[in-house]
Amino acid sequence: MDVDDDEDGTAFAPRPGGAALEIRSLSGRPGIRAAGEINVITRPSWEQALRKVASSHGDVSHVELSGLMSIDVGGAAVLAVTAQRLTTGRIVVHRPPPELTRILDLFWPGLATIEVAER
Repeated sequence: MDVDDDEDGTAFAPRPGGAALEIRSLSGRPGIRAAGEINVITRPSWEQALRKVASSHGDVSHVELSGLMSIDVGGAAVLAVTAQRLTTGRIVVHRPPPELTRILDLFWPGLATIEVAER
């Protein structure tokens, strides 16, 4: 799979049928915005973006997901493992799709390094 990484930090993972995952850096605060779908095909882009978030993490990193249509268990796992590996602070997830909250509650209940900010 080819992943394009633009100069502004945008990662775009094409998917058969036209669906994709678009990831951009947030302006004004540390973190990323993801739109599209996170699944087995787009997961490498998601993993790469979260590695960048973790490598530049201070006290709080933000992950804006209001444009995300869906996320699978594997995508949620990448987020949870990234948060677990932080030495300090937390990741604040803004407006996730409902399945992400359910998956986190089911497999990672009480994970203190992820804060979900609902709509």
